[in-house]
Amino acid sequence: MLPADNGKLWQAFQLFGKRPQPFVNALGAVLNPLHLPLPGFEADVARLAAEQRTQDERAMEATYLALRPLEQAVLWRMLEQQDRFRPYDAGALAFYREKPGEKATPPKVQNAIDSLRALSPALIWKSAKGEYALDDAGMHKWFQMKTAAGHWPPVPPAGLVIEDN
Repeated sequence: MLPADNGKLWQAFQLFGKRPQPFVNALGAVLNPLHLPLPGFEADVARLAAEQRTQDERAMEATYLALRPLEQAVLWRMLEQQDRFRPYDAGALAFYREKPGEKATPPKVQNAIDSLRALSPALIWKSAKGEYALDDAGMHKWFQMKTAAGHWPPVPPAGLVIEDN
């Protein structure tokens, strides 16, 4: 039996957002339990990880684009602020007003947060202390990548109109 290239497998695991289940699924898809692994199977796992990451990023963008403007603004603020996120402080309310162009009041913000928590899968998690965080850590990585590339915020493809719900 050939030794596995742990470095390549670690890179694949990171591409899966350090989520064990997708990584194990990819290993299961690549490795046949009735045969020894083929040399270079790690490249197949990495390919599956890259494909999954692309699918995840497309799904995040589609989800973001389907949100109402205030929901987008709240999520955007969470992505920027991370653990410093305070949904109702003066800076946050000014940020929300700037994005959707409407008056963002604390009750409207709370409704937007509740909507983001009610999605399946939820975009926001609430702790027992009442603090909010992103439910999918991969979303922050996606945000950073889009921002670094100058592609934030996402916009619908030309010709596609997203209707306000």
